[in-house]
Amino acid sequence: MSAIAEETIQPCPECDSEIRGDSRFTLWCTACDWNVDPAAPEPDLGRLERAGRALARRHGEQLLTEMLSGSDGRPRRDASAVAATVLASAVHGITVALAVGGVWCMVAGWGGAGIVAGLVLLALAWLLAPRPGRLPEGRPVLLRADAPELFALVDDVARAVGTPSVHAIAVNGSINAAVTTYGIRGRRLLILGMPLWEILTPEERIALLGHELAHYANGDLRNGLVVGSAVRSLTVWHDIVRPIAHPTGLELIVNALYVLPRLVIGGLLILLLRLTSRAGIRAEYLADRMAAHTASTPAAVGLMDRLLVTESLGVWLRTEANRAALRGPRSTRNAAERADELWERLTAYVASIPEHEYERQRRAGARRGHQVDATHPPTHLRRAALLAGQSEAADAAAVTPQAHESDVIATELATARSEVARRLLRGALDD
Repeated sequence: MSAIAEETIQPCPECDSEIRGDSRFTLWCTACDWNVDPAAPEPDLGRLERAGRALARRHGEQLLTEMLSGSDGRPRRDASAVAATVLASAVHGITVALAVGGVWCMVAGWGGAGIVAGLVLLALAWLLAPRPGRLPEGRPVLLRADAPELFALVDDVARAVGTPSVHAIAVNGSINAAVTTYGIRGRRLLILGMPLWEILTPEERIALLGHELAHYANGDLRNGLVVGSAVRSLTVWHDIVRPIAHPTGLELIVNALYVLPRLVIGGLLILLLRLTSRAGIRAEYLADRMAAHTASTPAAVGLMDRLLVTESLGVWLRTEANRAALRGPRSTRNAAERADELWERLTAYVASIPEHEYERQRRAGARRGHQVDATHPPTHLRRAALLAGQSEAADAAAVTPQAHESDVIATELATARSEVARRLLRGALDD
């Protein structure tokens, strides 16, 4: 997809209004919304995903109404939260019971059968036990000594949010950002998708950091140690009892034995989703509010708009990778130059996206309840909440970019951004 606008003019097939658009993007009518959402219907997402998305949509609307009515939206330890914690503890109790049962079988004096049964139970307990996260392998990971200016910015944002800062920053090729933990001590990790970072203004980058760091402070049960690890364990169980595709005669029997456990495990997962969905959606709204407090409402809204065109950015990056493959191998120097130039071309492409494409994405999102995934409220509701609270957030941003800061941070990220660009040109678009 080119970075050069290609204007197109045609009458609307529905209302005959004049349509002025850019042929690189979907042509649609602003008067009657003809062709505003031409995307094919999504494939069947499965029972768990459908349930999660339905809950995200319903709770997103309910919580938006509450926040617009003046609610502070702060996390509450309500009955759902208590029930979710109890259920999650029971899930972990099963893992503990498997481990205890395995040890008991091995020492009960049943001979070889007891040892085999014990090993099977211990293997299951090991498979299902919660595991601490790890630093990503094969991706650039920055520590404080590697990028002091970037960490100083993250520290400033963390103070504004009211939470401790991160211990490491991983850089990858996703059009996204996230926070998580790693290691037994639960050290904090910020994951920055370089394509997203590159297309944001300095103010929008601060909003992005404010949103992500706010997740550490907003009491989202799904990211907590007890409930979050229980969801992961149940997901593993659900995958273990997945029906075997194209089964043989014996595998048909195995599939039949899987039916009841899969229904029970799926039911437990849906129940945990129901119990934690509202808290998770509230955490997203609160993170958006904190992003506006940290960087200003216009910056947070600008970030939201950039997220609307991530699909187009993914297509653009894959096109660039295909072009690089067609050019074939070049010298190491040319490859490095192409990698560095990728970010300039990406920034130019994003700058060329017309406003009517952003507006189309907003209207299409409102029609289909657009959401990033089952843990986020629809994006158009998040944007509405930010705009509704703009008068309350009229004070100066808590963190403002400094004149020299962006250049220094770019220098600190130079090696990582070149490595990520080379991966992207090889077609490795990170998840």
